Amino acid sequence: MADAPFSIDVDGWIAGLRRVESPNADERPDGELPSLAVIHAISLPPDEFGGDDILRLFTNTLDPHAHPYFAGIAALRVSAHFLIRRDGEAIQFAAAGRRAWHAGVSHWCGRERCNDFSVGIELEGGDAHPFTAAQYATLRQLLGALCARYPITALAAHSDIAPGRKTDPGPYFDWSELAVAGLPPRRF
Repeated sequence: MADAPFSIDVDGWIAGLRRVESPNADERPDGELPSLAVIHAISLPPDEFGGDDILRLFTNTLDPHAHPYFAGIAALRVSAHFLIRRDGEAIQFAAAGRRAWHAGVSHWCGRERCNDFSVGIELEGGDAHPFTAAQYATLRQLLGALCARYPITALAAHSDIAPGRKTDPGPYFDWSELAVAGLPPRRF
C-alpha cells in the first residue's frame, strides 16, 4: 500500500499501482460513471493465497491443467478493476472509467447489469478467512479516492447484487472497517 493518497487520472488509472491490463473490459454506456462500488473476494486455487492465478484468470491465461479447479473456470472472461492482496498490495486491471466484467448477472436498486455503473474491487480471500488489516487499510484508501473522483453513492457486496448466486465477500468481511467519514454506506 502506498503512504500517499491514491491519485486517479482522467481515464481512471491510479498512479503507482501495479497495472495488469485485462482484455475483459470495455466502454461503459454513454455518459455512465461509476455510482456503486462492489466488494468481492477471490482466491485461486480456492483458499490458497499469494500466487498469480487470479492475474491469469483476469488476463485469460489461466492453465486449465494447472489445478483441478481451473478446468471449470479457465474459459471464463472476467475481470475486476482492482485486486487487493493479503499484504495490502493493490493491482489494477481496468481503468475505473471503463466497464470491467466483474458482476455477471446482477441487479441493484432496480437496475440490471451492474457492470455498467459500478467499480469492482476484489479482495484476496474467501468465505472461510478473515481479511487482513492491510487489506482494509488499502480498501479504505482506494474507496476514498474513487468516491472523490466519481459519484459513488453506495457500497455493496457481490452477494448483494447477485443474491443466491454469489456469497462473497463472505461472513468474515467486516463492514464496520469501512464506516469512516467520506465513504458511502453499504445499502441493500
